[in-house]
Amino acid sequence: MCWQPMSDASTTTVSKTPVRRKRPAWLRLPNSLLTRILAVLLLAIFIAQGLSSALWFTQLQSRQNTMVLATAEQLALSMATTARFFNSLPLNYRHIVLDQLRRMGGSRFFISFNTRQLPVPVSEDSDLKTSILDRVHDLLTRELGYQVSIDTQLSIARDLRVFNQAIPLMELPPGWGHHALVLDPDRTPILVVQIQTEDSGWLYMATVVPTPTGTLDTETLSAERLLFLGLTVILISLAAFLLVRSFLRPLAMISRAADELGKGNDHPPIAESGSYEVARAARSFNAMRHRIERYINDRNRFFSAISHDLRTPITRLRLRAELLDDETLREKFCQDLEDLSDLAQGALQSINDTTLREESTKIDICQLLRRLAETAELEGEPVAVNGSCRRMFIGKPLALKRALGNLLDNALFYGKKAEINVQDDERQLRITIRDYGPGIPEAARQRVFEPYVRLESSRNRNTGGAGLGLSIARSIIRGHGGNVLLSNHPEGGLLVTVLLPRA
Repeated sequence: MCWQPMSDASTTTVSKTPVRRKRPAWLRLPNSLLTRILAVLLLAIFIAQGLSSALWFTQLQSRQNTMVLATAEQLALSMATTARFFNSLPLNYRHIVLDQLRRMGGSRFFISFNTRQLPVPVSEDSDLKTSILDRVHDLLTRELGYQVSIDTQLSIARDLRVFNQAIPLMELPPGWGHHALVLDPDRTPILVVQIQTEDSGWLYMATVVPTPTGTLDTETLSAERLLFLGLTVILISLAAFLLVRSFLRPLAMISRAADELGKGNDHPPIAESGSYEVARAARSFNAMRHRIERYINDRNRFFSAISHDLRTPITRLRLRAELLDDETLREKFCQDLEDLSDLAQGALQSINDTTLREESTKIDICQLLRRLAETAELEGEPVAVNGSCRRMFIGKPLALKRALGNLLDNALFYGKKAEINVQDDERQLRITIRDYGPGIPEAARQRVFEPYVRLESSRNRNTGGAGLGLSIARSIIRGHGGNVLLSNHPEGGLLVTVLLPRA
């Protein structure tokens, strides 16, 4: 292969490709199938738990509200009975009966008689509180009569004061009312009903509104419920992770086996176990691997047979050509036979170099490049090696030496001198080889990788060889999972980029 100088008419035009904007990190989906499946499962679990919790909470609130309203009705009926009882007593006996009730243990209400209606500190409004007050007021009005003045309020135990607002409710003796059952003074609701008596006085009754939670506030999910939900999500996520990972483990084995097969490494057949789909994929992969190995072996035997079969007639023709009297004709015959022998030997060598039957091992790529550079410098061809490798590379030493040596030989042959730059990161190892030759036209950069393609028309090996160097080099690099790219340097010369993946 030979690279010709680029004329002025062969200047390349670089097409501007629109740059795709990257999505924000929080919008990118994870690349792993395991994380994607887990993300979908977790999302489904959160949605299902959220909907079920919302439905459960709504139904629970509805039942609790129904219970509270039923309890409020019972309280209203009891208050109406209490009001009728005290109204039936003479005025002088009311306080005597009330004192006796308190000494005997009190009633379910705190009861007092006042000469005026007392102001009551009300709590914050809500739909449930409004429903309780309306239900109690309607029942008391129906039981006692519409002509009786009735005031109903809901207050908080901490804020309520009795006996003309002089004594806090929480400081009364326990026997004076069942407000002693208050669990949380800052939230426990107290129903206060003031009914005007026949003597223009006011009967004051206060009692705790029994609720399942001890409050009328609409609460969110309790800490116990949230803990239960969290444990449920964690356990389901752990089970899903183990299950999905066990399902995906055979796929990972197939992926590793395919990668090893692509690099030419020997890999034992995959176990055909697991689910039906995974076992079927493993069987198909094993069958494909067997067919590929059989094809490669048949191809090697075929080319070896051709090379062996051609060697005898070529030798015979060379001996016969030596018997020709015409010296000019004899030299032409010998040259054609030499070219034919080189083509057959080159084809066989190409097969042997790209088969990659070598075992993979750790390679110091930078040290390999320095050895190639030292060998070139001994022949008087300057080569500069820049950069360093962060760690060893796993590959086939002889094959990589062959590939990088071919690329360096081409650079020195056509550019007289070369520069090698090494860039290494977590994702890939980048090796660039720059020469100072004529470069390659853009239209011919892919064609030069084809076997026996040379931009220089001569078949003389001294002007570029048979055209197999780049083909062999790219086949070896691709066998390691990488690639070889060609471009012209802005300041002149060809730039060969070798990409070798780290993963």
